[in-house]
Amino acid sequence: MKKLLNDFFDRYFHDEESIILLILLTTGLIILFLLGEVLAPLVGAIIIAYLMQGLVNLLLRYGISARLAFIAVYTLFMGIFLLMLLILLPRAWNQLRRLINELPNLINQWREALLTLPENYPSLFSEQQIRNFIDGLGGELRGLGQAVLEYSLESLPNVFYWIIFLILVPILVFFMLKDKDKLMLWAGNFLPRNRPLMSRIWQEMDEQLSNYVRGKVVEIILVGSVAYLVFAILGLNYALLLSVLVGLSVIVPYIGATVVTLPIAAVAFVQWGIGSEFYTVLGAYIVLQIVDGNVLVPVIFSEAVNLHPVAIIAAVLVFGSIWGMAGVFFAIPLATLIKAIINAWPGRVLTRSMDEQEA
Repeated sequence: MKKLLNDFFDRYFHDEESIILLILLTTGLIILFLLGEVLAPLVGAIIIAYLMQGLVNLLLRYGISARLAFIAVYTLFMGIFLLMLLILLPRAWNQLRRLINELPNLINQWREALLTLPENYPSLFSEQQIRNFIDGLGGELRGLGQAVLEYSLESLPNVFYWIIFLILVPILVFFMLKDKDKLMLWAGNFLPRNRPLMSRIWQEMDEQLSNYVRGKVVEIILVGSVAYLVFAILGLNYALLLSVLVGLSVIVPYIGATVVTLPIAAVAFVQWGIGSEFYTVLGAYIVLQIVDGNVLVPVIFSEAVNLHPVAIIAAVLVFGSIWGMAGVFFAIPLATLIKAIINAWPGRVLTRSMDEQEA
């Protein structure tokens, strides 16, 4: 057993850098686990600055000065930030409040529509089955409503926190973009001078994750915008709220699109019942998902993250159970980090080099 452990440490922790990297990763995970909520503005600002830096680099390649590129990109960020904060989010929130206020009436309409199914489709549904389903669903909805009310009351003290978050993030993004080189130099002082392992991990992360995150932002905007146009043209109620959900659903592949289907189908069913309009809305949504998965995603992510669907779902489940919705949002980037570390780890590199020499 002792020999097995010695072989393991000799293979994977044979140099100083791998041990330092393990300590840094462990410390970072502990800090995020214990202080993740407190550090949320800082983490959010780092992600946004990382996204915006890609645009800065693009402008620099076209010969624009660093100062002018910074001003242009930060102005674009503030424009999008204010657009979402002052226009998009308030309208989506108003539709959500209207939906909550109308929920009892919607549930009654939905119940009446369900009770007509045995008459229209007697071979598929019986009256007893529908009544049992309605009774069970009613209990679940009452429990959900109570949970939402309790969460709303508990979240009132967090309003001050969100105000601070919205103030701090633009300020932090400003200084991170403006003083990127100074901050990178300062952070580098805490790392070994000779760090080939960390350089390999950063290179793979920068190549894959930058493409993924920036591409995902483009996908969210395109899918959400098209969904809003489709829902608005078809006259679906709560079009903006549902299109925001559709846009955000692409963050979690496979799972998000399936989950968002339920509120779209429920709203369409209450509004029109089982009919041509209902099937048209669902058909349009399915076509949108097909185009997104088979056309948009391959074009945007042709060189991005290459993770197996099982790995993606596992990452969503694991990180979602640890950090909730934040874990779901960052599941794929975190899985990409783990993949990059595994690929670049010394023992893995040595094994791969030996296999290439033998070949």
